[in-house]
Amino acid sequence: MFQTFEAQSSPDQGPPRLAALRLLMAQHELDCFLVPRADAHQGEYVAPRDARLEWLTGFSGSAGFCAVLQGIAGIFIDGRYRVQVRAQVADDYTPVHWPEVKLADWLIEQMPNGGIVAYDPWLHPASEIADLRDKLESFTLRPVANLVDGIWTDQPDPPNAPFTAHPMEHAGESHADKRRRLAADLGAKAAIITLPDSIAWLLNIRGTDIERNPVPQAFAVLSDDGTVNLFAGSGKANDISDHLGPDVTVRDVDGFLDAVAALDGPVRIDPKSCPDVVASTLREAGIDIIKDRDPCILPKARKNATEIAGAKAAHERDGVAMVRFLASLDAEAPSGKLTEIDVVKALEEFRRDTNALRDISFETISGAGPNGAIVHYRVSEDTNRPLKPGELLLVDSGGQYVDGTTDITRTMIVGDPTEEHRTCYTRVLQGMIAISRIRFPKGVGGQHLDALARAPLWLAGMDYDHGTGHGVGSYLSVHEGPQGISRRSEVALEPGMILSNEPGYYREGAFGIRIENLIVVTEAPAIEGGDDREMLHFETLTYVPFDRRLIDVNILSDAERDWIDRYHADTLHLLGERLDDRARDWLTKACAPL
Repeated sequence: MFQTFEAQSSPDQGPPRLAALRLLMAQHELDCFLVPRADAHQGEYVAPRDARLEWLTGFSGSAGFCAVLQGIAGIFIDGRYRVQVRAQVADDYTPVHWPEVKLADWLIEQMPNGGIVAYDPWLHPASEIADLRDKLESFTLRPVANLVDGIWTDQPDPPNAPFTAHPMEHAGESHADKRRRLAADLGAKAAIITLPDSIAWLLNIRGTDIERNPVPQAFAVLSDDGTVNLFAGSGKANDISDHLGPDVTVRDVDGFLDAVAALDGPVRIDPKSCPDVVASTLREAGIDIIKDRDPCILPKARKNATEIAGAKAAHERDGVAMVRFLASLDAEAPSGKLTEIDVVKALEEFRRDTNALRDISFETISGAGPNGAIVHYRVSEDTNRPLKPGELLLVDSGGQYVDGTTDITRTMIVGDPTEEHRTCYTRVLQGMIAISRIRFPKGVGGQHLDALARAPLWLAGMDYDHGTGHGVGSYLSVHEGPQGISRRSEVALEPGMILSNEPGYYREGAFGIRIENLIVVTEAPAIEGGDDREMLHFETLTYVPFDRRLIDVNILSDAERDWIDRYHADTLHLLGERLDDRARDWLTKACAPL
C-alpha cells in the first residue's frame, strides 16, 4: 500500500509560490531552505496544515523533500515517485533521485563555496540535522521559523478533533501495564515520545488528526515510574480523562518545550524521530541525553494474541467486501462503462456495507492500463480513465476497523490478457508465494528475505523500485515501523509482527502489476529431520482470490501450483458461507483448482 491524497497545488501554482519563497529567503539572506514532507511529530503522515511540500511544489507523494536555492530547486524522490513527480511539478523543480543522491553531496555540488542552509527545527529529526552538520563542514545550518508558513496565506488550521479511548477488548493490554512494562526498561529518567502511533499504542487512545490514520497528534514524556505527561491541544483529551486515570497528566501542548527544559536527566530520545528542536532544548538546558529507539516501537510491532485475533476478524470481514467487489467488477467491466473513479466508489461502498468500517485505511489506488504503472497513482477527475478490454486494472486499498487494519492489492484483467500480461503477472505472483512459503531462523531481518520476492523477476531481467513489504498497525497506521521486507530493513522479524507482502512490476506507459497480502510472523513448527534451530514463518491474513486468467501455469513449479490451490481452497472455505448466491458462485469459480 502507498499513501496518497489530493494535491493542494498544481504545476501552474508551483512557480509563483517558489518565487515568493525565494524572495523571503533573500530578505533573510539565506542560500537554501529545506522543505520536507513532515510535521512536528515526525510520523509518516501529515495533516493538511503540514502539507508544505505539496502546497509548494504540487508533489503529493508520501516521502520526499525539496531543497530550494536561488538558482535551482531540487525535489528529492525515491523510485516509487519518479513517474508521478514529472506529472505533478513544474519544470522549475529539478527531480533528484534519492536516496541514491544524498542531500549533503547535492548541496556541496550546487554550493561549492558553502552557504547558509536554513531549516525548520520542528520538521527534521535530530539525527538528520546532526548528519548534515558533520558532512557540511563549510556550511552554516540555521534553524528558522518556517518560511513556507510565511507565504501560505490560507494555510489550514491545526486538527482539533477530540481523542477517544481504544477498548481493552481490542488492545489486549491496559495502558497501565504497558507504561509499567516500558518504564522498567527505560534506561533513563524519562523518554520523550513524539510519534503519534506510539502515543496511541502506549495510552490505548485513538484520534482523527490524520486523514485515514486513527492517530492523535500529541507529545508524551514517559517517566521511569510509569507516569506520563501528555501534551495535547486544548480540550482534545477532555473526553478520555477517566480512561487515562491519575497517572497520566494532560498538559497544554504550548508548554511542551518548557517542560522538556525542566526534566531531570538523563532523558531518552530517538534521534530518528525526535525533532531537532527538542534535542537542542535538552542540550541548552544541560540535560544528559541517551540516544535510543522509541521505547514503544518494538512492543507495538509485536502484536499480542488479542490484536492478532482482531486482525484475522478484520481481514475476513474485508475479504467478503473484496469478493463482492470483484464479482461485481467482473460482471460490469466488460460493458466499457466503468471508470477508475467508479471502481474507487464501488469498493468503498462494499466495505461500508460491512457496517464495521471506521474509515478506509488510505486513498484507494485504482489504476487502469498505463495509470497502473504509476506506483502511487491517485485518480482524479483529470486523470480518470475508463476500464478498457485488454487492459490491466491495479487496485490497492484497505479498511480501518476497530479490531484491525487491512491493506490488499489485486491486479485484474478486463477482457482477455496478452501473453506478456500473463508472464509478468505470474512472475510477480511467484515472488509473493516465495515470501509466503519461506521458513527462516530467528534473527533474520526483512533485508534477508527481500530478494526471494524479486528472484522470479530478476531471472527475466525485471525488478520493481519499492520495498516488498512494510509493517502494519492494529487499528493504527497502515505503514508501521520498524519491521519491513526491503533491502534497507535491518530489524529482525519477531512473532506478532504484521507485514505486507507486495512485489510488483511496472511497464511505464503500458501497465502495472502488484499483488499484496498481509502476513504475520509466527513460530514455525518443527520439521522432521531438521535441527533444533528455532524457526519462524509467515501466516497469511488476507484471503481473496487471484485472477486465474492471468496465471500462466506453465511457469509455475508444482509447489507453487499446490500453494495457490490450497490458498484458494482456504479462501472459499473461509468466506463462502458469508456471501450471497451470486458472489458465492463467482468465488467458487475463482477458487477452482488450477
